[in-house]
Amino acid sequence: MAFSSSAAIVGLALALLALSGGTSAQLSKNFYSKSCPKVFDTVKSVVRSAISKERRLGASLLRLHFHDCFVNGCDGSILLDDTSSSRGEKTAGPNNNSVRGFEVIDAIKSKVEAACPGVVSCADILTIAARDSVVILGGPFWDVKLGRRDSKTASLSAANSGVIPSPSSTLSSLISTFQAQGLSAKDMVALSGAHTIGKARCISFRDHIYSDSNIDSSFAKAKQRNCPRTTGSGDNNLAILDFQTPEKFDNNYYKNLINKKGLLHSDQVLFDGGSTDSLVRQYSQNDKTFDSDFVAAMIKMGDINPLTGSKGEIRKNCRRAN
Repeated sequence: MAFSSSAAIVGLALALLALSGGTSAQLSKNFYSKSCPKVFDTVKSVVRSAISKERRLGASLLRLHFHDCFVNGCDGSILLDDTSSSRGEKTAGPNNNSVRGFEVIDAIKSKVEAACPGVVSCADILTIAARDSVVILGGPFWDVKLGRRDSKTASLSAANSGVIPSPSSTLSSLISTFQAQGLSAKDMVALSGAHTIGKARCISFRDHIYSDSNIDSSFAKAKQRNCPRTTGSGDNNLAILDFQTPEKFDNNYYKNLINKKGLLHSDQVLFDGGSTDSLVRQYSQNDKTFDSDFVAAMIKMGDINPLTGSKGEIRKNCRRAN
């Protein structure tokens, strides 16, 4: 087909860009190969050191990436501290007294800046650290796509708007929340497998262990011993999300769901007679399938609305804009 004007050619180019995923198409596995070739080794060394001191930090770094991407895209906004003129995402409902690992990101940024100043974004550091955490705890490796830039602002209201799934979510709300980010129900079930590591606070699973019927009674009673029924009492007491292998990234999370031993309401609804039961069963039986689908979903999540090109900035300090 011939085009009679340059405008038509530009229009076709824009259409092809949209089909290829817009700005996410500008992300590249080799983005820092010349500008900061040591970035991967630098990030991994700090993450490995942090996890060797506290295994839970692997789950924390993975969760930081997740909570960052679901609020206005993967732009490092969750890392920004409050200022005198604005409140960021750290004190939002889903994050307050919950998200952690900021000091690890600070340590990574400091070492990366020493190696290649002003080159690597905090958003990309989060992405690499999340991958490395999974690998160090026994999970699959994947090549991360890089080239994100950092947001200059954070949004408390956006973080509080319901875009981050709640531990009390129904299956339908989980599916719709992930679909709003361009992620499928399959992606959602695979990403939920991140709960094979880490811990949750009593306030996030209290209703499930006292009020829900889709839970093993002995499991519920065991959790009740460290999570009193009364709101405000022991809210921050911790419980392991995967009681079988809490410090290893594997598929036991799904085996727990089949036995009605999911810690969160939002965990157990994945296997409760609904549309995702077959996926949970499949992942519980085949760890390679889980690993493969988890990797695909993580790559898709990392593609959510990145800032690229001249948008945003490369922060010198992940806690504040330049």
